[in-house]
Amino acid sequence: MATFNLFNYLEPPNAFYEFERIYSAQQWAKKQRWIVDYLTEFQPDVIGFQEVFSIESLKTLLHKAGYHYFAVVDEPQVIDEFIYKRPVVAIASRFVISEVAAVQHDAELAHIMGLSADFTFSRKVLRATLIMPHIGDVDCYVVHFKSKRPLLEVEQNNQLAPEQNIIAHLKADIAGGWGSTIQRGSEATLLMLEMIKRREDTQNPMLLMGDFNNNLIDGVLSHLLTDSLRFAPAFDSKSYLVKYCLNDAWDLFIKSQLSDPEQNQSLPELKRTPTHYFGASSSVLDYILLSCEFDASYDDSFYEVSDYHTYDRHLINPEFERDDQSTDHGVVMITLTLRC
Repeated sequence: MATFNLFNYLEPPNAFYEFERIYSAQQWAKKQRWIVDYLTEFQPDVIGFQEVFSIESLKTLLHKAGYHYFAVVDEPQVIDEFIYKRPVVAIASRFVISEVAAVQHDAELAHIMGLSADFTFSRKVLRATLIMPHIGDVDCYVVHFKSKRPLLEVEQNNQLAPEQNIIAHLKADIAGGWGSTIQRGSEATLLMLEMIKRREDTQNPMLLMGDFNNNLIDGVLSHLLTDSLRFAPAFDSKSYLVKYCLNDAWDLFIKSQLSDPEQNQSLPELKRTPTHYFGASSSVLDYILLSCEFDASYDDSFYEVSDYHTYDRHLINPEFERDDQSTDHGVVMITLTLRC
């Protein structure tokens, strides 16, 4: 299973966001070749994509690579005749996709949370039900949560003094940044509530993957990993709760290594690889979260996370000829192994 931010996948002569941002024929061929090279080398069975503009182009590319099941639930927005914005998420699978839907949030709960009546996900969330070996139906969610780009932007005003311009930008950055944080956190919260509702109705195992645009542990998205309740009846609460909670694939991978004496020797060397770099800083923004059916410590689990890999050669050791049309994110892939 892999999550893959394609970084402006838009077939020329169309432009992404601005008039001059168009791939040349050579650049487009290199971008497509880079994607195929990754798929050929690592062979993921299921891939959640972000930043998809050219839907049919990607579908054709993946079909040639052996992915016969492909789905989207939205279309990018066209600003002008050939200028696009608001890319969409997609899923490709070697397993049958039996059902596809765009997740609809609960408007009443959104109102209770203090959100406006016209609140929407910044990018529609895709839910695809996969028929996976041994386990059957699995609900796979693909997301691209709101970025940290401030919601407010201020244009330079030459009639203002330099200090006044700086103050205007500072205020917009603070307020706009917090606005983006509220949007991102609200998206994650409302999605999690819908996942719980779906789980109650179907009992299907859950898998959530995508570009979260946030570290999971800083509080804004930490509720995606809620595993305890402050106020709840003590009787059997944990046994019920575990069914509706998600687990970070990295944590499940570490747990599986701890349970293996041979692998245990190398544990001190295991360190999570960042998936994104900005200046001198780095962070993990791309995640795969799983329900208890993929947790080896859960008695009734089917699979365990036996490997966790972040492909980042193009970020830390790029070669122009190979990587200049790649992506600005690492590609996260996990391997699920059937428990004996």
